[in-house]
Amino acid sequence: MRQIFAHSILWIIGLLPTLVALCLMPFDSFGDVAAVLNTLGRLAGIAGLGLFLVAAITSFRVVGFDTWFGGLTKLWKTHHLLGAVAFLLLLAHPLLLALANVRISLDSAVVVLLPKENGTATWVGWGSLLSMMIFLAPSFAFFGRSGYQRWKKLHRLSGLAALLAVIHTLMLERALPYPWGEIIWLVLITVAGISLVYSLVLKRCSGEYRYTVENIDHPANNVVELGLHAEGKSLSYQPGQFVYLTHHEKELAGCGEEHPYTLSSVPDDPLTRITIKALGDTSFAVQQIPVGSRVSLNGPYGAFFPQHNHDKELWIAGGIGITPFLGRARYLANCQAQVDIDMIYCVQDEARALFADELGGIEKTLDGFSLTLHYFYQHGPLDTDSLRYHCPDILDRKVYICGPLPLIQLAVRLALAGGVPRKNLYTEEFDLL
Repeated sequence: MRQIFAHSILWIIGLLPTLVALCLMPFDSFGDVAAVLNTLGRLAGIAGLGLFLVAAITSFRVVGFDTWFGGLTKLWKTHHLLGAVAFLLLLAHPLLLALANVRISLDSAVVVLLPKENGTATWVGWGSLLSMMIFLAPSFAFFGRSGYQRWKKLHRLSGLAALLAVIHTLMLERALPYPWGEIIWLVLITVAGISLVYSLVLKRCSGEYRYTVENIDHPANNVVELGLHAEGKSLSYQPGQFVYLTHHEKELAGCGEEHPYTLSSVPDDPLTRITIKALGDTSFAVQQIPVGSRVSLNGPYGAFFPQHNHDKELWIAGGIGITPFLGRARYLANCQAQVDIDMIYCVQDEARALFADELGGIEKTLDGFSLTLHYFYQHGPLDTDSLRYHCPDILDRKVYICGPLPLIQLAVRLALAGGVPRKNLYTEEFDLL
């Protein structure tokens, strides 16, 4: 309930300028078809800018803030949706204004879109829309799947798009009557600006932890688990959370780039452990990182598992999605906690079952922890019958799912079809685009 409320607040803040505009509009704003189109065009522009600025505000990463929204990945889903809706509204804004002038003449409608004289404000608005099209294209997959680093670089245009949109609004001075427009836009712009400065500058100065690679394990081909020793203050985290890791080996690809990885260690482990699978250029390069290398961590983020939970649980893991479960299983085993956990670990075959032996050992020593290995090549795809077979009391459990997106979607669909309430489903995914 708290998460729903937190996400709703973002939408309310983004739409607040529109609500104010509606309250202050004259009665003749909906007098005829042209007036309705003109009013809708203005409202679309106001709503689009409000939502766009809130999307910009949610782009910053303050440690702990994301837990109110169910974790950083959940917050960024709302961030992406805010940006997408804002773009569509801002795109509809000039089109509706042009349609409002069609009754006068077609030339009048064209002039609204492409003014020949005194059209600086309009062209600034088109510049904002063009910038949005460029940096949002990878998110919408207009031109195919984009690489993570390319996506991040293109997203820097979001600042330019927001700036141009604000200039466009202030130049026209028709969005909201004085002084409401100045007050509302000033507050949103200021908060968005602070968020941008924090993301680009302050976060690196205040939120980074320096570590040295002290130990390296290779639990499987193209998978490495780094054991990191803190050079100064160490990271404080909960099992199942993730961090952004930046390595500083100039000879390896991705030097200076930050990437999200889940912590696989427990909070009281002398070494902070991160398990990384080679899924891209940087994660592949990290497989060759030498002992003694320096890395930086930023975080922690995520709220996959509640800090205090005595409910019966079902864990469904797939591939490298085992890492948050591994961290929590290690933690529970160390504490010898009282648990009632069924775990289904889905992989293609035995060779891809990372840490299966360790999890099997935890099953023997931790009362109430049950492990099932589901091999796709041997047992077929996960289905409702297999879920019911491995976990007969699934309806009485909280269900936690992490792995490749197709597995998450399948497991969620099967759980819902089996009668599990959506409020009892918890997922963690790292599809950032």
